[in-house]
Amino acid sequence: MIARWRRQRAADWYAGLPYLAGANYYPSSASNQLEMWQAETWDPETITRELGWAADLGMNLMRVFLHNLVWENDRDGLLNRMDEYLDIAGSLGIRTSFVFFDDCWNGDFASGPQPEPSPMVHNSRWLQCPGWRVVNDPSRWAPLESYVRDIMERYGADDRVLYWDLYNEPGNGGTGDASISGKVQKGRSLPLLKQAFAWARKAEGVTQPVTAGVWVKAPGFRKLNRFQLENSDIISFHSYSGPAAVARMIRRLRRLNRPLVCTEYMARPKSTFAGVLPVLKEHRVAAINWGLVSGRSNTVYPWGWKASKGRPDWWFHDVFTTDGNLLYEEERPVIEGLLKKESQK
Repeated sequence: MIARWRRQRAADWYAGLPYLAGANYYPSSASNQLEMWQAETWDPETITRELGWAADLGMNLMRVFLHNLVWENDRDGLLNRMDEYLDIAGSLGIRTSFVFFDDCWNGDFASGPQPEPSPMVHNSRWLQCPGWRVVNDPSRWAPLESYVRDIMERYGADDRVLYWDLYNEPGNGGTGDASISGKVQKGRSLPLLKQAFAWARKAEGVTQPVTAGVWVKAPGFRKLNRFQLENSDIISFHSYSGPAAVARMIRRLRRLNRPLVCTEYMARPKSTFAGVLPVLKEHRVAAINWGLVSGRSNTVYPWGWKASKGRPDWWFHDVFTTDGNLLYEEERPVIEGLLKKESQK
């Protein structure tokens, strides 16, 4: 079993990298992970076009969610599509972090055609992975180990995969050991999180670091957060707060003496490129905002938005429209000024 990276190894790994910035990516034609990766809706043309826009802006890193259901139903097809995705991204100078598990949003789902997104509802078709029923039933975890180890061992020495993000927001969506308010739940995210790290450590030939990001500070999440911080090779976190709060979080996490990656930020008008990206860049914290191209995810609408409210005053997430224009053209000089200048060093 591979041990957790020593601090010096993590520091040396990070010191050899350029400044890293990019987005959580799924093509605008996909409303969830199944639509991105299933054969029937696989869309390499859109992926090529949209990642090209990201590269032109100076982005060099994408965080991309997988789903165990695609692997279980079509393992070879998924791996072939992952190969094609990595060929596209790699040709544009973009590296990738893959995410295995996720506790957010819909826990009931099936393979095949996906329901249409609800108008103006944020991420209305995004899926938990593996879903709360499997999270709560250890007898169903054996295929999950095979899913994690198979993919990690296939790409464990692939330079286009920068690091592995094992579990997105464990405990969100009522699947965790506690709610945000601290009320105890019946969910089993902490046991599955522990297994995800154990499986990753057993994967053979893996050269990249692993992480699982902290995302909420609440009494009921102390065990989850402690385990994530004590077992990640590099420290990742989410923050949709303003620049001052992000700077405070960076100062706290710096005490761990490991490279930092902000794997989710940018929710206008509170968390913006102009406000937060300079803070992340100043502290050399890798920056991955939520969303690249506005599409079927409807993440331009805020959390809890309804169609009856009409258009919001600010588009919430995402950078581009589907025609390649920026949602806010005034963000271009901010992003390019911080990212392109770095890439020219």
